[in-house]
Amino acid sequence: MTALAAVVLVMLALLVGLVLAVYQASVSVTRMDDTGERAAGGGRPQPSQLASRDGIAAEPMLQVQPADAKATAPAPTPGPTIQIPPSTRTGPAGVPAGFPHTPEGAVGQLAAIGTAVLQAMSISHTNEVYTHWAMPGGVGVERWRMTENVQAFLSTAQISQEKNLSVTVVAIPAAAQIKGTDGGNWVVACVLFDVRATISVDARMGYGYCERMQWHKGRWLIGPGTPPAKAPSTWPGSELSIKAGWRSWVDVGEG
Repeated sequence: MTALAAVVLVMLALLVGLVLAVYQASVSVTRMDDTGERAAGGGRPQPSQLASRDGIAAEPMLQVQPADAKATAPAPTPGPTIQIPPSTRTGPAGVPAGFPHTPEGAVGQLAAIGTAVLQAMSISHTNEVYTHWAMPGGVGVERWRMTENVQAFLSTAQISQEKNLSVTVVAIPAAAQIKGTDGGNWVVACVLFDVRATISVDARMGYGYCERMQWHKGRWLIGPGTPPAKAPSTWPGSELSIKAGWRSWVDVGEG
């Protein structure tokens, strides 16, 4: 593994660990208890019920440090398990679907969505997945945590909008928990992924360069005078690059 591969692997592991890690803690009147029984409830959510859901979702989980996401020795005794049902069909954007109407089914679907995005590491595919698998009223694809994961990975790996063939990412659901429920139709599901990245590319960067150019004896040459102000070095195709005035290069005849 190259030095770059090692750096990217660590960065991605930290990112996924901080954003998606399954932690112990989280208590609420509607969470799963030690016997696996769920609080009853259903129908159209009332304002008080919506507030309760917000409380479940926002309840803090165990705080950890970035280094806690790195590989370490296993626990001396195995922890509790959770049984997640399999998918029964393929849904929109190629994401496995058909999970049952249970909290465990919700966990399975979330894992399928996360796996699809992390293994593709593609901005366009991330947008497609969000479009088909997120209800209106959410944060939007621009602020979706999975989008931020993909952006961070591509930036750290020094890749543009899509993961190329020299990069492989494997995301395997390794653990999960049901943080809380509200009736049979609402669940805060959590998945902990084992993410492995293999990268074999040279280091790359965006580099801006300007010069005075002058036509001289039938050709363009670098002209005399004080060099122009330093050009912005941004990653091609990024939002900042466009804001800086850069336009994507298209050879004549390619449209």
